[in-house]
Amino acid sequence: METNSKIYVAGHTGLVGSAILKKLKSKNYNNFIFTKYPKYDLTIQKIVADFFKKEKPEYVFLAAAKVGGIIANNTYRAEFIYDNLMIQNNIIHHAYLNKVKKLIFLGSSCIYPKNSPQPLKEEYLLTNTLEYTNEPYAIAKIAGIKMIESYNIQYGTNFISVMPTNLYGANDNFDLEKSHVLPALIRKMHLGKCLMNNKLDLIKQDLNKNPIENINGNSSILDIHSILSKYGIEKNNITLWGTGKPRREFLYSDDLADACVFLMENINFEDLVSNDEIRNTHINIGVGKDISIKELSEMIKDIVKYKGVINWDSSKPDGTMRKLLNVDKISKLKWKHSVSLKDGIIKMYNDDKDLF
Repeated sequence: METNSKIYVAGHTGLVGSAILKKLKSKNYNNFIFTKYPKYDLTIQKIVADFFKKEKPEYVFLAAAKVGGIIANNTYRAEFIYDNLMIQNNIIHHAYLNKVKKLIFLGSSCIYPKNSPQPLKEEYLLTNTLEYTNEPYAIAKIAGIKMIESYNIQYGTNFISVMPTNLYGANDNFDLEKSHVLPALIRKMHLGKCLMNNKLDLIKQDLNKNPIENINGNSSILDIHSILSKYGIEKNNITLWGTGKPRREFLYSDDLADACVFLMENINFEDLVSNDEIRNTHINIGVGKDISIKELSEMIKDIVKYKGVINWDSSKPDGTMRKLLNVDKISKLKWKHSVSLKDGIIKMYNDDKDLF
């Protein structure tokens, strides 16, 4: 890429897209185009077709997606498969039609079978049954990988799929109903600390920025306490789902952005093909190290300085017991993460308090 190349970052306001945009700007890239929602609904083919025909981007980072945690994935199953299929189908197809030079498609580590050996290698894709709670989202992302490979094979495009591990960082989603585990833990600990210290003003400030089921800072004290209790936040304790035994790997969003820009600048699809039967060309992006949810909660408790008790509700699902990526492929391409989990959480909590 040249610094003035026309770059389209789809999903530029989200966790991944905003980190990619920040990384590109830090490297002096300066010619960006965006599709801000709701003016641009990427699930609508004509809107995407008209955008590509008019703007003619040279490089595309496909970070736009409908995402969420275990509750959201299991509750909005139809939306997760439909929205993600439509977004990626539209963008990948019209990138091909408009001769985009290179495209990076962002997937997820949930594409791998529930009971795969650990750590997860790229070759384990489609070898067994998926985790039920996020099956629709995973199937959409698998379809994206296969669409990328198929267009490269048939049309000679230069598109690459990357599969990040669990992400966190600036512009994360702190909605307790729809967020992933790490931001949800940070917000619960923060609200729990405020509740313990009788900081009702800070709780109201939090709820005004991110209402919980339409309960905001202007709601009654009774309603505020009721909604906090529903999500396991009491005066002196917090209740979390499951047993705390599942293990997860976490990657700071700035590290993922660095990997994506590195791949866009240095790696082509042909570099990922090793034999005549082209499959599993996607690239895992992670840190190669995991932590139990219980250990993570204790780390966040210490960082937030929450003094209450953490309880576990084992009647609620744990989800997949372990998801650790094998990162040998990205390591051989000469890339490695740089932000430790503790340092990333400290930065996220200190920098983003105004977000929750």
